[in-house]
Amino acid sequence: MERVRRMVAEKPAVIFSKSYCCMSHSIKSLFSDLGVYPAVHELDQIPRGRDVEQALVALGCNPTVPAVFIGGQLVGGESEVMTLHLQRSLKPMLKKAGALWV
Repeated sequence: MERVRRMVAEKPAVIFSKSYCCMSHSIKSLFSDLGVYPAVHELDQIPRGRDVEQALVALGCNPTVPAVFIGGQLVGGESEVMTLHLQRSLKPMLKKAGALWV
């Protein structure tokens, strides 16, 4: 759990993903289109990724990927992020966290 907290604290926007997950890809693409460059942790490619995945489950991430953190807080998965985007709440949240400058 402590490892996840450290990973989340490293940047204003953090995405836990798996390299083959299409929902994770859509979130990474959305952030890129917005001009946000989050820390991306591919759980299928990092050492002890399975341990990180178990910590995400303990935090309430279900499914575990994508798991998006903004400003150190869990936002949720693909549906929560897309809902925020459609409600025009995502950009202000990213700006407030320092992940978006425009």
